[in-house]
Amino acid sequence: MSAPHASVLGLDRSLSGRLWRWRGGNMNLGGGAATLDHDLVTQLLLSRGVAPEDVERHRNPSLRAFLPDPSQFRDMDAAAERLAQAVLTQERVTVYGDYDVDGATSAALLIRLLRDLGLDAGYYIPDRLLEGYGPSGAALVRLAEEGSSLIVTVDCGAMAHEALGMAHAAGVDVIVVDHHKCSAELPLAAALVNPNRLDESDTGAAHGHLAAVGVAFLLAVAIVRTLRQRGFFDGRSEPDLFALLDIVALGTVADVAALHGLNRALVSQGLKVMARRDNIGMAALIDASRLSRAPTCSDLGFALGPRINAGGRVGESTLGVRLLITEDPDEARAIASQLSTLNEERRAIEAEVQEAAEAQIAAQHNRAVLTIAGHGWHPGVIGIVAGRIKEKTGKPTLVVALNADEHGNGKGSGRSIAGVDLGAAIIAAREHGLLVAGGGHAMAAGLTIAEGKIDALGDWLDKQLGSTVSVAMANQAMLLDMAIAPGGLVPALVETMESAGPFGVGWPGPRIAVGPVRLVKADVVGTDHLRLIVRGDDGTSFKAIAFRAANSEMGQTLLHATHQRRLWLAGRAKIDDWTSRPAAELHLEDAAFCD
Repeated sequence: MSAPHASVLGLDRSLSGRLWRWRGGNMNLGGGAATLDHDLVTQLLLSRGVAPEDVERHRNPSLRAFLPDPSQFRDMDAAAERLAQAVLTQERVTVYGDYDVDGATSAALLIRLLRDLGLDAGYYIPDRLLEGYGPSGAALVRLAEEGSSLIVTVDCGAMAHEALGMAHAAGVDVIVVDHHKCSAELPLAAALVNPNRLDESDTGAAHGHLAAVGVAFLLAVAIVRTLRQRGFFDGRSEPDLFALLDIVALGTVADVAALHGLNRALVSQGLKVMARRDNIGMAALIDASRLSRAPTCSDLGFALGPRINAGGRVGESTLGVRLLITEDPDEARAIASQLSTLNEERRAIEAEVQEAAEAQIAAQHNRAVLTIAGHGWHPGVIGIVAGRIKEKTGKPTLVVALNADEHGNGKGSGRSIAGVDLGAAIIAAREHGLLVAGGGHAMAAGLTIAEGKIDALGDWLDKQLGSTVSVAMANQAMLLDMAIAPGGLVPALVETMESAGPFGVGWPGPRIAVGPVRLVKADVVGTDHLRLIVRGDDGTSFKAIAFRAANSEMGQTLLHATHQRRLWLAGRAKIDDWTSRPAAELHLEDAAFCD
């Protein structure tokens, strides 16, 4: 990394006001000013924190290289033993999942595994609006009364003290499979598997970045191993755990889990499984998303995941699980089509809430954590809106739908920035008496709050997180991996960089600077997208597009800029495959005048 005040490409300030910094050293390929001691992929790996001696393991991340022994995690062996016993004795098991993608994929993974083991498990997904997040004590007791002797909660349960106490009193065993932040006191359960337990071992806690579906996959490995040791597979074949990785990849990416270490291996291998289209429901989801090629990591986050989420946000909460476990192609197509329709409905609702929420930003410019609330807002979209506002302002953001439950409480969802653990802060706020309920992880959190305490929560978060947010925002520089001349922006470069993926949170996609260029054309496409056609001094032209940026300071500057001024453009290189001849384009994030 360059010195903190070192200038990149001789630029002092970008159009968005951000500093430009090299991520891992000056890789200026435009004029031959720098030479590379390593090939491009190696350099990208090194700049993302991989030790030189560990490069080959990360170049092609495999499960064999990254999968830990599941027994390293507290309660993992107890959970595997209890589920193995349920398989052997054909108990009635219900998987209780959250209503988002991580919950749906976690539930589907365990249901498919148990089905392969000869046990037809049921599922229960709560209604977001009527029941809210986490296990309901009444629902757990009802499942027990209906005959379930074992319930497995996935992507929820780590903080469900009252509900799990009711289940215990009803005589039903509960296994919790979760990844959300825990308090020191754990709820009563037959086993609680969560790498973010405060009493987790160092080796287990090192995997705290796993999504719940990743924890569920480790449990699946442990269950199969336990049954193997008991001789269950003598004379019968073992289930193909590798075939479940498409589900793991979808849940991991959609839950915005950090894509380093084990997660990167799970997603990398899961994308290969997804390309085979063996899962009937997943194949229908891909078709409904109008993808004519094998899905990429970004497709999971922006095309497939939102459709699964739409069921829990504005539709029927069980649709995602039903889609991912069905073996009926007709049912799969019908559910996938329904989810696509719900996703369009979700987009319209989201746009209305976002417009109302953004109107409150100016009044909160002094807040460290934006705390925005409104009546009539749909609780199913507030997390998305919080994420949008966080991206726009660079600040952690909480969005609260007021009067969202039968007690008149508000339901809130928050999104954070790197370096600010919002989940821990929300748990602390709950323990401080500011919240009815709340929890989450570093980058996302959920809460229930009385309307009269929203201002107090904002003040408390300012006091607790003010300095942390200031430091985090000061460090939000535009980190560049390389600079190239316009003629270097070609599909081969994009393909080479993509081979260092999959990219996501914690493993950022390569960001490049291209220039110098002059504007040929600048216009607005869609509702708020800025499209540029630029030409370099070498005569090469290419397209750049900045999503939802037409009304930003950068967007307005570029729309009205003279075509004579030269620019450097910064963003991510992508392949535009909508044309007959694929070309490289730039997904623009920032720009700076260079003369």
